[in-house]
Amino acid sequence: MTAIADGRVVIVTGAARGIGREHALEFARHGARVVVNDLGAQVDGTGSSTGPAGEVVDEIRAMGGEAVADGTDVSDFEGARRLVAATVERFGDLHVLVNNAGILRDRMLVNMSAQEWDAVIAVHLRGTFGPLRHAAAYWRERHKAGHEVDARVINTSSSSGIYGNPGQGNYGAAKAGIAALTVIAARELRRYGVTVNAVAPAALTRMTENLVKGRERPAEGFDPGDPSNIAPLVVWLASPGARGITGRVFNVRGGRISVAEGWRAGPVVDKGARWAPHELDDVIPALVDKARPNVLPDGVTPETGA
Repeated sequence: MTAIADGRVVIVTGAARGIGREHALEFARHGARVVVNDLGAQVDGTGSSTGPAGEVVDEIRAMGGEAVADGTDVSDFEGARRLVAATVERFGDLHVLVNNAGILRDRMLVNMSAQEWDAVIAVHLRGTFGPLRHAAAYWRERHKAGHEVDARVINTSSSSGIYGNPGQGNYGAAKAGIAALTVIAARELRRYGVTVNAVAPAALTRMTENLVKGRERPAEGFDPGDPSNIAPLVVWLASPGARGITGRVFNVRGGRISVAEGWRAGPVVDKGARWAPHELDDVIPALVDKARPNVLPDGVTPETGA
């Protein structure tokens, strides 16, 4: 097996369980030195424990790899700075940042509290912004100092954000924000030798098990819901082969990968002058009829999104 991440220093947030754990293990299998970041909280973000992250580190070391556990809360801006700084101090550099940390506080909009909104936005969106911002500043300084930078950021969006899912207004808004941040950061950081992409994964994990009650995983053979299926794409996006890919969001479930195509200007009408409101009675419905519907990609359902 080709070690396509050999010698790379990688931070994976939310890496103690589920999809993040599989990212960390796969990076280690391919020769990376891994910082396993996880607060150790419950699915809703309450509580903390260093145990699960330490267990992932033990697994990596048992396979002959190099890893350390980190319990930083990535939604804390100063904590995110310390995470990046400690990684560079420990390993001498940082090459890859995988933003994966997240929680759920699902609620229909009419019942959602401000606290439930803020908690999810903080962990997902602010928890992506903080590490990305500090890693980007580090890479920019490296570039300005004349060092060659070949860095990668892989963020985690979701079908719930880019396609929509009732009952997940907070989560979906955060994940849509992450997709937008990915596109913007890719444009800003390309000049410094940094690519920024995102995945919208679908797998059966702690975060999705309550959404897919009654769905059993196969006793043998290929399991499309296995969270380990997401990791190969993420590791590849951190590899030399992905140097020319940036600003993209990829849907991935099982062995299926597709490129998510974002908002784009559809049918248009131009009067060449200011519209009167009543003139739009026929114009807007006609435009909507011509536009593509908001639909999920083939094979993806919000219930299995991450």
